[in-house]
Parts: sequence; C-alpha cells; structure tokens
Amino acid sequence: MTTASSIGDTERAKDVNAELLTPVGEFVSAVQDERAAALSGDGLGAAGEVTDKAAAALKDGINASSSDAALLDAGLPERIERLESDVRGLAAVRSGVSAKGAASSATYTKYTTVIEHAFAVTGALTGDEGTDAASDARVVLELARAREAMAREQALLGAAAGSGTLSREQYALFVGAVATQRELLEPAVADLKAAHQGAYQEILDGQGYARVQAVENRVRAAGPGAVPSTTLSGWDTASTTVLEGLTAAETAAGTGATAKADPFGWDTLGASGIAVVLGLVGVLLSLLVSVLVGRGLIVELLDLRNSALEVAGRRLPQAMRRLHAGQGVDIDAEAPMRRLAGDELAQVGTALTAVQRAALKAASERAELLSGISGVYVSLARRSQVLLHRQLDLLDALEQRQQDPAVLQELYRVDYLATRMRRHSESLLILSGIAPGRGWRDPIALSDVLRAAVAEIENAPRVQIWAVPRVSVVGGSVADVIHLLAELVENAAAFSPPSTKVQLRAARVRDGVLIEVEDSGFGMNEDALADANRKIQSDRVDLLDAKQIGLFVVNRLRERQGLRVELRASPGGGVTAAVFLPEGLIRDDMPVAEADRQGRGLAPASALIQRQGMAGA
Repeated sequence: MTTASSIGDTERAKDVNAELLTPVGEFVSAVQDERAAALSGDGLGAAGEVTDKAAAALKDGINASSSDAALLDAGLPERIERLESDVRGLAAVRSGVSAKGAASSATYTKYTTVIEHAFAVTGALTGDEGTDAASDARVVLELARAREAMAREQALLGAAAGSGTLSREQYALFVGAVATQRELLEPAVADLKAAHQGAYQEILDGQGYARVQAVENRVRAAGPGAVPSTTLSGWDTASTTVLEGLTAAETAAGTGATAKADPFGWDTLGASGIAVVLGLVGVLLSLLVSVLVGRGLIVELLDLRNSALEVAGRRLPQAMRRLHAGQGVDIDAEAPMRRLAGDELAQVGTALTAVQRAALKAASERAELLSGISGVYVSLARRSQVLLHRQLDLLDALEQRQQDPAVLQELYRVDYLATRMRRHSESLLILSGIAPGRGWRDPIALSDVLRAAVAEIENAPRVQIWAVPRVSVVGGSVADVIHLLAELVENAAAFSPPSTKVQLRAARVRDGVLIEVEDSGFGMNEDALADANRKIQSDRVDLLDAKQIGLFVVNRLRERQGLRVELRASPGGGVTAAVFLPEGLIRDDMPVAEADRQGRGLAPASALIQRQGMAGA
C-alpha cells in the first residue's frame, strides 16, 4: 500500500505540476513583465499579448486538470475562480493605461493583486506532498515571492525612470519590496536541497545581484523625489538578468524536478517495490487459476443474466400488455416450469421462472377480475338504463299534460333527478368500454348541449351560462359531450362554496370551440392538478381506483371523441376545466328547432333536446 501510495502521489504531483503549477508560474511571469511595461509606458501591447497567451494556457490547464481541486485543498476552487475573474478583468486594466503618464499607483496595485491571487492558488497547490526529486514546495513558494518582490522593484523604478520622479507612495512600496526580497531570498536558498542551491548561490554571488543591491541602496538613501539617471545606472540590465536567473532556478527547484520524476523509478518504488512485483505475480497466477476453474461458471451466469434480462425487458412486459388489452395468456407457454439440476445456479433460474409465473398469474387474475367487474357494470347499467328511459318518457308525458305550475315544477325536479341517475348509469357503461345508448341523428345547438349538461347535476341553479356561440354539435357526439361537461360541472359545483356560482363559458376559436368550466372553490395545488390531468390524459384506466371516478369517465369520453381536456388554476383561486371541441365536431349552422326551444324556458334542457331527434336508448 505504501508503494502504491508513493506512485500515486508522484503521478498526482506530475499532473498538478503540468496542468496547474507550470501555467500559473508562466502567467505570473507574464503579468510581472506587463506590469513593468505598463508603469514604464513602453511595450504594453507586446507584453499584453504574452500575458494573453499565458492566460489561455492557464485556462486550458484548469479545464484539463484531472485532479479534483477540492480534494487538493478545500479553498482551491474559490481561489481558482477568483484568479479566472482577474484574468477576465485584465482588459479593463489595460484600457485604463493610456500613454506614458497614465501609469499610476492604481495600475500597480491592480497588477500586483492579480499576482497575489495567483500566488494564493500556488500556495493551495503546494499543500500536496509533491515528489522526492523536488525541493520543499513551501520553500520554492518563498523564493517565488522573493522574485515577485524584485519584479515590483523593477516596475517601480521603471515608472520612476520614465517620469524622472519617485513619489512618496512609490518610494514606500519600493523600500517594502527591497526588504521583502532580502528577507526571503537568502534564508530560503539555505533551506533548498543541495542539488538546487547551486543555481541560486551563483546568482547571489554574481555581479548582477551586487549591482542590483547597489542601486537599491542608492535609491533608499536618496529618498523620494527626483531620480537622476546616475542613481539607476545599470539597473535595467542587472535586474533583468537576476530575474531571469531566479526564474530558471525556481523552475529547476520545483516544477522542473517534479516533471522529471519517474513514478516507477527506484526512488519511488524502493525495496518494497520488489515485494509489490512478487505480489502482483502471485495475484496474476491466482487469477489465471480462477479463470480456468470458473470459466464454465461464468458462462452459466451469463446465460442466467441474459435470460433474466429477456424476461424483464421483453417477455413479461409483452404478456402484461396482452392481458391489459383483454387477450388471454398461456402461463405454461410463457414461463415453462423446468426441473433443473440441484446446483445453486439452477435453483436461481428456477426461482426466476417461479417469479415470472407468479407475476403472470397475478396479472391474469387481475385482468379476469376487471373483466368480471366490467361485465357486472354493463349488466347493471343496461337494466338501469331501460328503467330510467321509461321513467323519463313517463315524466315527459306528464309534463306535457300538466297545467299547474307548482306541480309542473315538481315534475321538473324529478326529471332532473332521473337525468342524473341516467348519467351515472351511463358512466358504468363508459368505464366498461361500452358506448351509451343515447344518440342523436341531427346536430344539436351548443347552447342546448350546455343546458343539458347543467340539467344533469344536482345544483343546476348555481351554474351561470354565459353567451354561447351560434354553433351546433354533430349528433353522434352530443351524448358524450353532454356527459363529459356534466361530470366537470358537477365536480366544480361540489368543490366550491354553495354561495358561489359556477361559470360556464364557450367561445369560437380558430380550430373549434373552447368551453371553460370555472369554479370559485379553494383550488388545487400543483401536485393535485398534475395528478388529475394525468388521469384525464392517461391511456390506461384503473377500474379498481375508486377515487375520482369522474376523471376516468372524462378520460374515456375525451379519447373516444378526440377532445382535449385540461384542468388548470383559475385567477380567482378555484379551478378551471378547459374542453376543446375540434372543428370536426362543430357546425356553424343552427338547428331549426332552436327558435322553438327559446320559448320553453321552464322545461329541463335534457327533455327539450330529447324531443329534437334522439335516435334511441
């Protein structure tokens, strides 16, 4: 485990180095050069192009990183996001830098902030263990900050050389940068591995670094104010040479050593690598033996898996669909019970077959139960229909002979009750898939259809019918439309306060007629509305679900006539049921009998349209 962990750490360190550390370091160097160019007013365009290329490489490295940033350091994702935001803001910083005099302390601060955010990312990445070939990552980071301090000196003196003056603020920043550089550089070099100290020591002992220190001392002694050219003599060449040397030494000490590390070298594997190799050989031998011994077992498992998948994905769903469609299923043919050998796999196969047979048997018994229930529904509904139609005929005859308004009103109330009973009887036929007996040969005015629907509910006076388009419904669809609207109107009246009105509206639209039934009840939440609309739109109707039978009736009628029905929340807080009658069910001509109907306002609308040509019951 130790060897595997070492290999993993080395590989991860190489990935982090290639994808994040190296692009961040190159980006920092580019921003340092751009800052110096911006403050000196020389070559900002070229420096900006170099920075953009480094920023693009940094973005590619972040996107391509195979390491989870949060696993390396909890704060790393936020630091990377902040650095990316800084990269996007560089264009705004450049736009603020105009000609030579535009380089201000604000420009210096903005560039320096970007570099500090880049160091924050590097600091989070140095929490990883790295490789044995590289020096301690924290020491390398201190050396990078020392290089940044010298880069700040270069930028500040470049601005002073361009303007000829070193302001008090610039002087303070310069003195701070010098102190930081001297405090970090030599002590950090002493903490490096011996293999990496030589490059740094050569810089510290060189003439370039001595010349840099001399200029630093002269500027600090002169203080703020005018900066003679003699004070900065040799500064540009010396500082550039030292910065380039520091960059090369830093790369060799950190990212360069990590990139060259071999995860499978002797330094990583060590003596324990031999034990690992021997262990791997033993594992391979055991796997070979296992494959040879278990080959037949694997074949049997694959056959068993394929058989189970075929049953679950094809055979069982097909059988269920046939049962739901009312077709019989031979259980023995679908799932033959085989007596297999007594090993464990055979027993599993037998158990799967038993499960399949049990599922088919349960579905078959349920289908038979539904068929029986449907037969009972049909038988009871047919008997009730015969009696109710005879009752309605008798009531119609009594209404025509009766002259007393009070008695006639009572007869109308009984007529309403019988009409509602007939609708409930027809609901049983509809749920059983049987067309109800009522039907009309001739078109019926839409206004009569709406009145007939209202006449089939208990609280008919609570329903307010608004202006209705002068269109008619084709005779073959009248019964289903009346029944569907009656279910929706009754539901609206039942679930709204008794003191409120149920609004029934109809409007001619481009492709048909839109009818809306709106109540002022307490409404339904989104889940309840979605569930109700699913029951209305579903292709299957579960007759054993005793809740909201009216919605299942609406479902069957909608499907049979090709209507569109939807429940939605109304602006007043209740529920609106929208019914769309397609153009094929509508006629724009009005029946001749409409004029006669308008003079018979007391009679139930159901009785009126019965006298307009009902084909039979």
